[in-house]
This record gives sequence, C-alpha cells and structure tokens, in this order.
Amino acid sequence: EKYKRKLEEKFDEGFSGEYREFKEEQIGKKLNFYEKSCNFFKSILSIKPNEKDNERLWESIQTTGLRVTPEGVMSFSFFSALFFIFIGISIFILGLLLSGGILFFFPLLFIALGILSLKLLEDYPHQKALHWRIAAENQMMLCILYIVMYMRHTSNLEHAVKFAAQHIQDPLSSDLKKVFWNIETGRYNTVQESLNAYLENWKSYNLDFVNSFHLIESSLFEPKETRRLEILEKALTTMLDGTYEKMLHYAQDLKSPITTLYMLGIILPVLGLIMLPLMGGFLGIKWYWIAFFYNLLLPVFVYFIGNRLLVKRPAGEGESFSLQEDIFENYKYLKFGNMFLSPAVLAVPLFLLIFLVGFSPIWVHWISPNNFLLNNDWIFGYRSSDDGYIGPLGFGALVLSLAIPLSFAISLSIYYKLKSKRLIKIRKETRELEKDFAGSLFQLGNRIEDGLPVELAFSKVAENMEGTMSGKFFSLVNDNLRSMGVGLQEAIFNLKRGAILSFPSKVISSSMEVLIESARKGPKIASHALVSISNYMSAIHKVNERLKDLLSDVLSDMRSQINFLTPLIAGIVVGIGSLITNIIASLGPLLGKTAGAGGEASVSGAGFGIDTISGIFPIEELIPPFYFQLVVGLYLVQITYILTVLANGVENGVDELNKENSLSKNLYKSIIFYIIVTLITTIILTFMAGRVTTGAGGGL
Repeated sequence: EKYKRKLEEKFDEGFSGEYREFKEEQIGKKLNFYEKSCNFFKSILSIKPNEKDNERLWESIQTTGLRVTPEGVMSFSFFSALFFIFIGISIFILGLLLSGGILFFFPLLFIALGILSLKLLEDYPHQKALHWRIAAENQMMLCILYIVMYMRHTSNLEHAVKFAAQHIQDPLSSDLKKVFWNIETGRYNTVQESLNAYLENWKSYNLDFVNSFHLIESSLFEPKETRRLEILEKALTTMLDGTYEKMLHYAQDLKSPITTLYMLGIILPVLGLIMLPLMGGFLGIKWYWIAFFYNLLLPVFVYFIGNRLLVKRPAGEGESFSLQEDIFENYKYLKFGNMFLSPAVLAVPLFLLIFLVGFSPIWVHWISPNNFLLNNDWIFGYRSSDDGYIGPLGFGALVLSLAIPLSFAISLSIYYKLKSKRLIKIRKETRELEKDFAGSLFQLGNRIEDGLPVELAFSKVAENMEGTMSGKFFSLVNDNLRSMGVGLQEAIFNLKRGAILSFPSKVISSSMEVLIESARKGPKIASHALVSISNYMSAIHKVNERLKDLLSDVLSDMRSQINFLTPLIAGIVVGIGSLITNIIASLGPLLGKTAGAGGEASVSGAGFGIDTISGIFPIEELIPPFYFQLVVGLYLVQITYILTVLANGVENGVDELNKENSLSKNLYKSIIFYIIVTLITTIILTFMAGRVTTGAGGGL
C-alpha cells in the first residue's frame, strides 16, 4: 500500500517529456460544444451515413482531429433540424387553434432554419477540414524553405523537419510533430517512413509539396556535395514554380465565377428591390417576407457559392511571413491598469445604444401611441386606419432606421479595429523588414566571407543599412553585443532584451538560428548559408508579388464592389423605394377625397371610377420606408462582411489578422457611403414626390 501510494504520486513523472507535451496539446483539450453535442445525440439515436458520406466524414474528422464519429455528426444534424421543424409546425398548429387564421411566415422560417442547420452541422467537419487544408498549404512554401535552409549546412532530415516544425505555425506544425510522435509510439521505425505515410494524404491536394519532400529525401543519398546542394535547390524551385503555375490558372478561372456571383447574388437582387414597394402595394407582400429572402436565404447562397471559390485556391503566402501572434496575445485586448479586457466591452454597449435609437419609431409608438411625433408626416408619419396604425411612413423614421444597419457595422468595425490595430502595426513593420532583409543577409554573408568575425559583420551591415528597418534590427543586435557583453545568440534571442522581440518574424528568427548553427562550423559555411537564404527569400518574394499581380484585377473588382458599387446601388434603391411609397401613400387619399366630392366619376370614358383607382393603391398594403431600408441596410452589412472574407481568402488564404483588419475598414466605409447616398437620394426624391403629389392634388 505504501509503494502503491508512492507510485500514484509519481505516476505522471514516469512519462517522457514528449508524452506530457503531446497529452497537454491533444488529449488535454476539452471537448467543444459541437463535439459534446455529437456524442450526446449519438447516444440517443445513432444515424449511420451512406458509404460515400461516411468515408468523406472520416477523412475530414481525421484531418481536423475532431473527437466525433460520422454517426455522431449525422445524429446531431438530424436532431437539430428536427427541433426547428417541430417549433415551426407547433407555431402553425397554435396559430390555427388560437386565432383561427393560418400563419405561414414563422412556420416557414423555422422549417428553413431546420433545413439550413441540417446542412451546416453535417458540413461542419468538411468546412473545418477545408479551413485546415488552406492554412496548411499557405505554410508549405515556408516549410520547404526552412528544411532546405537547414539541410544546406547539415544533411540531417530529422533535425531539418524538427527545425521547420518549430518555426511554422499550426496546423502544419502539428502535422510535422505528429510525424515524430508516430515514431515515438512505434507506428513507424524511421522519420522517412513516417514522413512518406504523411505525404500520402497530400498527393491529391498538393503534389508539388510531396515532390519537393521526395527531392529533399533523395539529397541524403548523394555522395557529392555540389550535387546534393543542386537537388536541395531543385526542391525549393519545384515548390515555387508549382505554386506560381497553379495560382496562374486559379486567377484565370476566377474571373467568370466572381462575375456570376456578383450578378446573381448582389446586383440583380439589389436592383430587384426597386420593384418591391410596388409589389407591396399591388400584391400585399409584407416586409418580413422580403427580409426572409434577402437577410437569410440570399446571404447563405452568396456565402456557399463564394466558399466554393476558396476550395480551389492553391497555396500562397498567407500567414507564412507573419509575426508570432502567440507572443502578442494580449495585444488583442484593451489594457486598463493590470486588466486586459476584450474590445467587446466597448463594441456591445455602442451597438445597443445606436440600435435602440434606430428602433425609436417602433418603441415610441408602443409606449405612447398618441405622441405628436407619430402623426407628423415628416417625422414618424403613422396614419390611422380601420385596423389600427399604418407606418412609420415619415422621412424622420427613414433617417432613424439608418441607425440599425449602422449599429451592426460600426460595432463590428470598432471591435475588429481595436482587436487588430496594434498587431497590424507590428506586422507592417515586420514585413517591411522582411522585404529588404534578403539584401541585408547577402551583405552579411559577404562580410563574413571576407574574413570579418560575425559580431563585427553585424556592425558593418548596420552602418550600411542605416535608416532602414533592416538597419534598425542589425543596430539592435550590435548594441546588445556591445552593451550586454554577451554572445550572438543572447543578443538576438534574449527573452528580455533580444533584438528579435522588436521584430517577431518567423523568417528572421529562423534565419538567425541558421546563422548561429552554421557559424559553429566555420565562417565559410555561415557565409554560404546566409547567401543561400538571401537568394531563397528573394525568389519567394518575387513569386508572391507575381501572385498578387495575377489576382489584382479580381481583387480590385471585389474591393470596388464592397466599398462603392453595392452601397451606391443600395442607397439609390432605398431612395427610389421611398419615392414610390410616398407617391402611392399620397395619391391614394387624394383619389379617395376626389371620389367623395365628385361621386362615381369615370376616367377617360373607360368605366373606372375614382374609388376603383384609389383601391389600386391601398395604403395598408404598402411597405413602409422604415422596414424597406431596414432590409436593404442589413443586407448591405451582410454582403460586405461576406465579400470581405471572400476577398481576404482569395488574396491571402487563411489570414485571420488581415481579415479582421479588412473588416474593420470595409464595414465602416461601406455603411457610411451607403448612409450618405441614401440621405441625398431620399431628400431629392422626396422633394420631387412632394411636387408631384401637390400637382396631382391641384389637378384633381
């Protein structure tokens, strides 16, 4: 019993450090809501997918590491859909029993939500796997670069793969670590075996990555040093050329789908909104049916069509040349004293305040139905009828309704701005350094080859590069060498004063580590390593610039659509809709008064009385400009968000920081431009409508 207790106390210490790290990273993660729900509903009723879907789900689950089964995924999606459909049917039955009328909107809404949840939850593992694959492919170019950099001076595949795993980000970093874990657990005997098994998964997605790795492996068996270096250079060239060629075809094939997406998902639906006020007046279509289509079905359609464009995107730069965001996690929060608060503490109250102002025509009407503001045609514009009040139809209500889409756009914009502002600044400085770092490394390598000690070479390069970001980095290293009296490794990587802290770039960090490692083997090897890194970085930079050039036309069109065309068209549509509504609302009562004064007068001998004509314009069937603008404004915010995410995905792949920064800018620009266009258009057309109705009233 005594030794049993001792064993229990020391149990965890009996495992290797690798196992404890693996357990903490993988096994120790708590199940998320999706995983818990899948496992729970599977225990109630296990629904097995067909053979094809089962195979696809297993592949996605194994790729992403989700702790679920295909049966659990199908069970959760089935019960979720069943829940929403049950609510819809219940509302339909209750409406039939309690009011005697048939309710269509809410039952149909919940049934649509049920079908949508079935698709989304069933597709979640595939979407997560797609996101993982794009993120991994964005890091492949840099992964090959790191391995080639390391193996130029040390022909050891195991150490080179470990070096790459330490300097790239998840998910590819976790994959390379798992290659070693499969050796630790005895699944494979050598790194090459484990690596080849892993590369099998990428053959159908990125053959260039697989071929580059096989070339790197073949360099291990070359007895001649020159031939070995040629094969390593060929491995990197294969990755660069393959990426360029695939991106070229992707850019060529992207133009037509993007144009189709604009026309079917944005331009035609927005232009079709012009007819909706007339359809409301003639056919009695309610505004919430329009919201159901424009604010639910259409954004989902645009999202899925746009998401399909990202599936075919080849590997690119993405977050490869980004800063180590894990070090700067607190930069995403607001600092108040010793506390770090989420930007949501400012964004949420601001949203609620503006949102309540936007809905003031509604809640003022609920609180005080006889308020003088309600009956004023220019403010809220409510009108009484046999069924109660109709409205709000006034210009003031339309202006206040603009605050509702503004609340969503501004709060999201501020949230993303505060979250990404400081990180974007650091990334911008880091990428500026990376841009001219290749030239600095070339100089450093030449200085070392001339016989200068590494430490003194840093001083000379700092003088030559003075006034640049590279010069600042080399100056920091030189100052640390002199003031701290430490070696090169401490001057660069010291946890408190290291130069790398001011420029947290993975590329620069790994380049300096290669320098330190190769300098131990002599100045000539260190010089050659730096010159090679410089050449590789220049080659990758040229390819990435060419990729941006290939996509420039498509991205330019997307940005103009987000920031100019869509807000412009939407604002004009709201103004025209308001004009149509005002004219119909004014002509209906005028025709009614004329009929009352002149009896059943016919018009142009056609046999139609004035009462008949006034019946064509029933004011109670009109869509108030307040609700019409609400639908259009929210649709604009949704489309701006989706298009921004899509544009970022096309340009950068998976890059969360750039996505958040783009959202903060685009949401703000589009909503402000939309509000300005709406106000100008509405004021001009309202004035015109006033003259038309005044003239019509005088003529009648």
